[in-house]
Amino acid sequence: MTRIPSRTGGRVSGRGALVWGAALVAYVIAVLHRTSLGVAGVEAVDRFGIGATVLSTFVVVQLAVYAGLQVPVGVLLDRLGARTLVAAGALLMATGQLLLGLVPAMPPVYLARVLIGAGDAATFISVISLVAVWFPARQVPLITQVTGLVGQLGQLGAAIPLVAVLHRSGWTVAFVGLAALGVLAALLTVIVVRDTPPWVTVHRAQGGALAQVRAVTRVPGTWLGFWSHTLSAFTVNVFLLLWGFPFLTVAQGLAPGAASGLLTVTVVSAMVMGPVLGTLTARHPLRRSWLVLGLAVLNAASWVVVLLQPGPSPRWLLVVLVVVVGTGGPASVIGFDFARTSNEAARIGTATGLVNVGGFAAAVVTVLAVGVVLDLRAPVDGALSLAAFRAAFAVMAVPWAVAVVGVLVSRRRARAVLAAEGTVVPSIREVLARRRASRP
Repeated sequence: MTRIPSRTGGRVSGRGALVWGAALVAYVIAVLHRTSLGVAGVEAVDRFGIGATVLSTFVVVQLAVYAGLQVPVGVLLDRLGARTLVAAGALLMATGQLLLGLVPAMPPVYLARVLIGAGDAATFISVISLVAVWFPARQVPLITQVTGLVGQLGQLGAAIPLVAVLHRSGWTVAFVGLAALGVLAALLTVIVVRDTPPWVTVHRAQGGALAQVRAVTRVPGTWLGFWSHTLSAFTVNVFLLLWGFPFLTVAQGLAPGAASGLLTVTVVSAMVMGPVLGTLTARHPLRRSWLVLGLAVLNAASWVVVLLQPGPSPRWLLVVLVVVVGTGGPASVIGFDFARTSNEAARIGTATGLVNVGGFAAAVVTVLAVGVVLDLRAPVDGALSLAAFRAAFAVMAVPWAVAVVGVLVSRRRARAVLAAEGTVVPSIREVLARRRASRP
């Protein structure tokens, strides 16, 4: 069922490693752009004279643009190639950061966040499309996970050097400097990155964009990837991008330093779990959905235990929660592997873009839903409290349940396609029975 023209064996070429390295630098800088406002929230409130509610809309706007452009960007990726998309994305983000650094007041800030979200949307799926053609097929799941792992360095770049520059030199210098990094990323991409190696011929997509989208939506494996990404990614996005820090400080009563430490544990958990899931995905491609479902159940169970505590949770339980939440990022990458192995090479970008919509679209809806419930509960409780957060975070059960059903239904359809092609996926019960029968 594998369609993408990856190499089937051999080692990674030196040119392939160089191309991936340059694209990876562009992705790290994209993550730095994505998370830059998160460490400058206090300064943004002072600079633009806004409140916390308006500040939160910056995150929603950026996420909405990112999610909304995934399919169009995927179509362009199939037509123009990764090199063009990564370079263009870097320039868009650089323009957004330059605008953010120079404008003194609202509303141009929203335009800046739109540009950053648009450029970010073009980067990750383009980088992983390069992995699919420059690396041997058996290594693609692991290298894809490593790509996401290394991208977390962008968050560290925002938390450490960007904060230092911001406090020492001020808002304008910090964000103009980010714009300069974006331009450098674009130049590096143009000079080093190439869409395909000499041994691969990729035929660009033909026909209209709508026909291309319809083609990938007819593939059950695309939807299996979409729902896998939705199920895995939305909770970690909700937690890290907006509501995790208030939950830990307001609802759980932690000091800001302790809450920041727990958020760092979430990132470390993702970095550790990425290579593990990449290796398991490569070794057991017919059991990828069980990895997704198993971690989703563990995630839900962790939230239930924490939210049902009569008072603030003990520290060890919060550590367990953030570790489990952190696995959602690398688990969502399995969705891209479903897209890669289910679609023709000429449409892999469109399929990957559609998959990437899932977790971010669900995160936008959930972020807003949590905010609405918190506002509704605040008059009852007098102020935001553990009870208010308990009710607000309970709304996560709805997208979780919808995504689980989506995974199960699309998996059944995808396996029917595999069976028609001659590959029958045995049930877990059958596998265990065979193992017991093979024992002496």
